[in-house]
Amino acid sequence: MQTGFRHIATAATLALLTGLTGCGITHGVSHQLLGMDATTTPGTTRTVFGYAVADEPQAAITGRQILNQGGNAADAAAAEGFAQAVTLPSRGGLGGGGACLIKMPDASGQMQPPVALLFPAGSPGAASGDRPAAVPTLARGLLALQARYGELPSASVIVPAERLAASAELSPALESDLQTVGQAFIADPAAAAIFAPGGTLLPANATLAQPDLAATLEVLRTQGVQGFYAGSFARSFVTAANAAGGGLTAADLAAAAPQFAAPVAGSTAGYATASLPITTPAFETLPASAGFMALDKNGGSVICVTSMNNLFGTGRIAAGTGILLAASPHSNPTPDLAASIAYSPGSLAFRAATTGTGQEEAGQAARIALADALTNSHTPIPEPGRANVISCPGTVPGGEASCTATADPRGQGLAIGGR
Repeated sequence: MQTGFRHIATAATLALLTGLTGCGITHGVSHQLLGMDATTTPGTTRTVFGYAVADEPQAAITGRQILNQGGNAADAAAAEGFAQAVTLPSRGGLGGGGACLIKMPDASGQMQPPVALLFPAGSPGAASGDRPAAVPTLARGLLALQARYGELPSASVIVPAERLAASAELSPALESDLQTVGQAFIADPAAAAIFAPGGTLLPANATLAQPDLAATLEVLRTQGVQGFYAGSFARSFVTAANAAGGGLTAADLAAAAPQFAAPVAGSTAGYATASLPITTPAFETLPASAGFMALDKNGGSVICVTSMNNLFGTGRIAAGTGILLAASPHSNPTPDLAASIAYSPGSLAFRAATTGTGQEEAGQAARIALADALTNSHTPIPEPGRANVISCPGTVPGGEASCTATADPRGQGLAIGGR
């Protein structure tokens, strides 16, 4: 575990983003976390096939609701990512970054090979500040994903996170991370105001209110990526980040850009596989990470992993924005962002997907879990590795009744879906 803080839709929209019946399994968390049934949303007319899995339950429920509202896997995953930035900021806040594997059909419905979208928390132009921060890339990455592959308006994937920021339930997953860092985290007055308003760390099931973060998400929803990374909000964020020791500049924000790339190709048990690139430095304790993924009724799938480059990043919040600052890659090791997907080499139909977390064991966790899903095996995953899985032995589309989804039973996430 990490134990402290290091001192150290349209082509035009996408161009702006990148240039500037199965079962759900929950672990210790109610399906009523959002005050509504886990498989229905007010205003929807039907429950559709699909799965959402996340390391924080409210994020998984958000993804499932987006599928029920007519969104595809890209919409659902983007919504999960924004929601988890609110409910598990220790491992994937707006100040951090991540990477995704994306396997979606084209406009004609023909399934396409997977691609990778890389948006790790960036390196600023200079290493400065008494608590150097990373360049925040999560919002740009998730909106680039949704702009290229999503079907819903971009605002619809931000609204659930905005509501959660106004009031959410502090989950056991976040409580566990808070207990790990302990009093060191709330030495920052802005962090203490949110996570220890009475001087004591909030427990699981307490109300978590982040009004400044809600206002920031409103900026993102109403003004888009340009409003977040440029203009008055960006200037205010840079000022606040530097007051917290971050050492960021407006130029750093402007230069942050996600990249679409080819994933690492392979094969297992007769299926083609794709994985995010893994580079594990020898003898290095790697940062914590968090995963989320979605599978839709057309076999579209998106699998993502995020990190703050240290548990709770720098341990400081940019005051007035609610954004927890990730740790700079200049002064912290970069995480293994581990995810894999398997598909039929002929039809390209979805077969299975996994996310792996657990610091230096993240890559191993994702590989073992994918191989087990393809061979119906049960290989132990070494500690501290954790793996979440969606598996469809009958492949999707075509074999939806065969699907199951599982959140690692040693974790505190949620897998939910089916029909």
